[in-house]
Amino acid sequence: MKKIHLLLVVLVTFFTLPTYANVLAEFKGKVTDANTKEPLSGATVYISDLKATTTTNVNGEFTFTNVPAKGKFLVEVRYVGYKTTSQQVDLSLAKEITFALESSVIESAEVVITGTPYSSNNKTNSLAVVSVNREKLAQSAGTNIIDAISKVPGISQVTTGGAISKPSIRGLGYNRVLTIVDGAREEAQQWGDEHGAEVDQFSANRIEILKGPASLLYGSDALGGVINIIDDLVPPAGDFNGNFTTSHGTNNGLTASSLMLQGNTNGFVYRGRVSYKNAYGFSYKDKTVPNSGFNETNFSTMLGLNKTWGYAHLSLSRFNTNVGLVEEGPDANGDYLDEDGNVISNSDARTRKLGLPFQNINHYRAAINSNILLGGGQLKTTLALQRNIRKEFEESKDEPGLNLGLNSYTYDVKYSFANSGTWEPTIGVQGMHQTNVNAGDEFLIPDYVSDNIGVFAYLKRNFKNGALNAGVRYDYKNIDGADLFENGTQVFKAFNNNFSNISGSLGFAFELAKNLNLKGNVGSGFRAPNIAELGANGKHEGTFRYEVGNSNLKQETSLQFDLGLAYNAEKVTLGLNAYSNRIYNYIYPGNFNNETIPYDEEDGTTSILPLYRFVQTDAQFLGGEASIDFHLIKSLHFENTFAYVRAKNLADNSALPFIPAASLNNELRFEPTIKGLSDSFIKVGVTNVFKQNRFDSFETETDGYTLLDAGIGTSLKVKNGKINIWLTGQNLTDKLYYNHQSRYKPEGIYNPGRNVSLGISVPLL
Repeated sequence: MKKIHLLLVVLVTFFTLPTYANVLAEFKGKVTDANTKEPLSGATVYISDLKATTTTNVNGEFTFTNVPAKGKFLVEVRYVGYKTTSQQVDLSLAKEITFALESSVIESAEVVITGTPYSSNNKTNSLAVVSVNREKLAQSAGTNIIDAISKVPGISQVTTGGAISKPSIRGLGYNRVLTIVDGAREEAQQWGDEHGAEVDQFSANRIEILKGPASLLYGSDALGGVINIIDDLVPPAGDFNGNFTTSHGTNNGLTASSLMLQGNTNGFVYRGRVSYKNAYGFSYKDKTVPNSGFNETNFSTMLGLNKTWGYAHLSLSRFNTNVGLVEEGPDANGDYLDEDGNVISNSDARTRKLGLPFQNINHYRAAINSNILLGGGQLKTTLALQRNIRKEFEESKDEPGLNLGLNSYTYDVKYSFANSGTWEPTIGVQGMHQTNVNAGDEFLIPDYVSDNIGVFAYLKRNFKNGALNAGVRYDYKNIDGADLFENGTQVFKAFNNNFSNISGSLGFAFELAKNLNLKGNVGSGFRAPNIAELGANGKHEGTFRYEVGNSNLKQETSLQFDLGLAYNAEKVTLGLNAYSNRIYNYIYPGNFNNETIPYDEEDGTTSILPLYRFVQTDAQFLGGEASIDFHLIKSLHFENTFAYVRAKNLADNSALPFIPAASLNNELRFEPTIKGLSDSFIKVGVTNVFKQNRFDSFETETDGYTLLDAGIGTSLKVKNGKINIWLTGQNLTDKLYYNHQSRYKPEGIYNPGRNVSLGISVPLL
């Protein structure tokens, strides 16, 4: 209760900050064509560190109000058909500036990265970062937010049908990949196989993906990378608008809709969103998988102030989903049977009413993000309170078997000192207090209390043609697991573990020649074992195994070398990335010597389950990503990406489990100019996933496969924005295939077959 009171005091303090820092200030500018000098109307101008945005008028002019009278900020300008540009601007010197944009078929060659202390363009950032915008997310027709980014090179997903996807970056997933929502790390029992990202996919304006160890800036659980889900920037002052988006998919009948309204009244900003998704069981060929449907309801709101002293935004959200769990695969004839042995017809399997077993998840989040301009620098804070309630229903829809309640209090405070644009020093402190309580009559993990804290220092040195960065961090984590006895039998034995580590990072980014950039980074990562790895003892619905934890596990540490080369010319872009990641005390679950355990079911029967134990070894991950895009004709794009990772157990040189297969993606995209329309496109894509013949002893080989995708879309300009319409198809040949990371593969359940999705997005007001 004291923590709640403290959080409320902080919230009130932030929202009553005096506006003495600066008088009302304006920043004006103009956006023009670099060749013709003609003004560009409708260009979008961003200042990410102030969460401010505006657009140019018919004369190409823009104005920011309620901005600081002094300070250096990165200003980003985007306009369709032109190369995105960014420039650091000193507001105390430049009250008006002109951005001259170069015409280009490659609009996003320069990407602004916000997941660093100071927003920066990708050319001066040593980390391997990819950004995916809202349009790409929508056109992917993903059934969830991780599914929507799964074709980014180096990104894969551990799937449980269409409802649940867990991100994997360069072969590392679970608690090695940190998801950031509303500026705060998501804490939602993410150690579990069937625990996906619990965030409204409609809320993402774009997603930044940091590949490789990001422990320096984000601490434990960022050893493999970060998925940073970024909400919309606030609208310009005096603006009030909205949007309605809806789509429908044929494979599982997915209907997904979202309504958003937002405004800015003299610096008082606000946003509200409600979203709903509903799907029945997914299909492949002529089979529908019973009880694999889901439904999801999301509510979120944001209230805040954008003033001359900076900004403070309070975000509140509730994520609710019900997901059907599949217990058994098809029989020898490929049919799905009910409890009495009768064949379940496709029509019965397509009911939107979930049967047993299923899980219900509620995730509540309250977060306040602020950037206060203080002493010439920037004080950025994120304080968050999260409550995750996870229930699994097996025998009754009223009484859950497993019932976990997780409370997490997180804080992230960073101060970036005043800089001249050359040196950018930052110091920070981050931490979390967490409690977990079992309220059901089944148990998988113990009750526990966990506390961790991390402090870091980061320094970036900018040069004319590049930048150097370095940092050091210290982390400490304590976790106490509680005893649990049931009917005189000890289910969990109490333990107390402490973990600490020093992490570091050193990187560079350098422009070798015009349009040719080289970047490299060496960084160490750190991850403390999660609660399941330390204390699990049981089986829960949606998995096909029994897990036993090991409270003697050591922390994981890593050392990764990353090297990247990027070439961005007028008609060709090329990207190459190679990495080597050595992980010490790598933790993974294994089924050794075909060990099994009897498990008493609720109906009185006994199942024999494979027993998995958590063990450790030193591991090596080697791999890389490559991309090459040809734009020989302005309206024609030919995009190609390749990703590969090879992971081995250094104890015996054997393969590690759950490693994605190599993949090659090709997409031909035609963007015709049609009078009265904009952003029109026709695309055809081919995804080639290679055979995965490196697998652990308890896994099986997975054959390669080829999938055909296609899409068409356009935009119609209206008074208050654009109406976007798109039609996309995935796996159009209805290919039968298994993805190596599908959790349904061991049960003989194929991945989803053909899907056609129709979507429309309409501006409001």
